[in-house]
Amino acid sequence: MADLTSDFIGIKSPNPFWLASAPPTDKEYNVRRAFEAGWGGVVWKTLGEAGPPIVNVNGPRYGVVYGADRRVLGINNIELITDRPLEVNLKEITRVKKDFPDRALVTSIMVPCEEQAWKDILPRVEDTGCDGIELNFGCPHGMSERGMGSAVGQVPEYIQMVAEWCKEHTDLPVIVKLTPNITDIRYPARAAKAGGADAVSLINTVSSITSVNLDTMSPEPSIDGKGSHGGYCGPAVKPIALNMVAEIARDPETAGLPISGIGGVTTWRDAAEFLALGAGNVQVCTAAMVYGFGIIKELTAGLSAWMDEKGYSSVAEVTGRAVPNVTDWQYLNLNYITKARIDQDACIKCGRCYAACEDTSHQAIEMKEGRVFEVIDAECVACNLCVDVCPVEGCITMEELDPGVIDARTGKPVEADYGNWTTHPNNPATRAAE
Repeated sequence: MADLTSDFIGIKSPNPFWLASAPPTDKEYNVRRAFEAGWGGVVWKTLGEAGPPIVNVNGPRYGVVYGADRRVLGINNIELITDRPLEVNLKEITRVKKDFPDRALVTSIMVPCEEQAWKDILPRVEDTGCDGIELNFGCPHGMSERGMGSAVGQVPEYIQMVAEWCKEHTDLPVIVKLTPNITDIRYPARAAKAGGADAVSLINTVSSITSVNLDTMSPEPSIDGKGSHGGYCGPAVKPIALNMVAEIARDPETAGLPISGIGGVTTWRDAAEFLALGAGNVQVCTAAMVYGFGIIKELTAGLSAWMDEKGYSSVAEVTGRAVPNVTDWQYLNLNYITKARIDQDACIKCGRCYAACEDTSHQAIEMKEGRVFEVIDAECVACNLCVDVCPVEGCITMEELDPGVIDARTGKPVEADYGNWTTHPNNPATRAAE
C-alpha cells in the first residue's frame, strides 16, 4: 500500500492531513479526540498575549452558504483568536505533545508587530515541545483592525520583518500563513522566503459577508442588529486556494518553498489536487466542523487507494506533479480543437444543454423531433458549458479532432485555421527563440 507518512519541513506525521488553526483545535479535549481519530497533525488555534484582551462575541459566530440540498458550501466566521489564557494553552500543548509524540503539533501565533512581543512569546511556545510555529498573517477580521492578521499579511515588508525576528529568536521551523485578500499572492510568499521562513501555508479565510437578514436588515451572523465582515472558508474557496498554491509553486522566485495547502479540502481528491499543484501536505477545517473528526478515515483511505491505483508510493511523489502543466493563457495551444458529442443512449431529454447553449452560448445544439438533441459542429466552439450543465455524468463529452481533420466551423483543416503550431507566436518554443 502507498505510504502516507509525511515529512513536511522536518515535521513528521503519519499522514499529510492536519487540522488547521481554527475552532476544532482550540483546546486539549478537541485535539486529543482528533489524534485518537487518526489525524496526522494539528495547528493549535492561534495564541496571543500582548495587546488588548481577546473577547469573543456571545452570539452567532458563523454564517453559512448552502447548496440546493442544504450541503454546506462555505462558512463565514467572525470568531477571533483564542480567548483562553496563554498559560492554559501552553500547558495543554505540552501535555498533548507528550502523549502523542508521533503526531505533528504546530502552534499558531499572532502578536503585535513589535520585535519584543515576538521575542517574549517564542521561547514560551518552544518550551511546550511543539514541532513548529505558524505565523498567522491571514485573519481578515477583528485582529486586522488591531494591526495584526491580514493587516500584516497584506504588507510584504512586514511579513519579511516578522519572519526574520522569529527565525532569530527560535530554532523551531517557521511557517507563514498567508492571506488571500491580496492582489498577487506571489509577493507575500516571496517576502516570507526572503525572511527565512521554512514554509508558507495558504489560504487563510476570504473576507466576506455571506448574507443579509432582510427582516432586520443586518448582515449574518447578526449581533444585536449589527453584523461585520468575517472570514470565508469551505469548499467554495477551494478554486481560489488551488490557484494561489499553484502561483507560488511555479514562481521562479519561490521555487522549492514548501507549501501547506488550505482551503476547502473535503475529500481525498481535494487533497490530491492540492498536492499535485505543489503542496507538501494539507490542512482541514470546515470539513471537520461539518462532518466531525471521523472524516479522516475517508480521507486517508481514499488517498491511499488512489495512490496505489496510480503507482505512487509516497506523498512526496505526488507533490508538484501538475505544476509543469500550469501555464499562462498566451501559451495555450490554439490548434487544439474539440467538439461536443451527446450520447443519445444516456440522454434523459431534459434539454438543459439546449437551453444553456441556445440562450447563453453559441446556438450549437438543435432540438429535433422527439426531444432529440444534436450538436451543430459548425457552431460548436467547445466551450464545455453543455458538459457542465448536463445532469448525467458522461452523457456529453468533448471529442478531440486530430490535426488535418476538416473543422466544420471553418471548412479548413484544423491546423490551417490558426497556422502551423511549430511557428505560432504563442508556442513557448517560438517565444523563447525570439
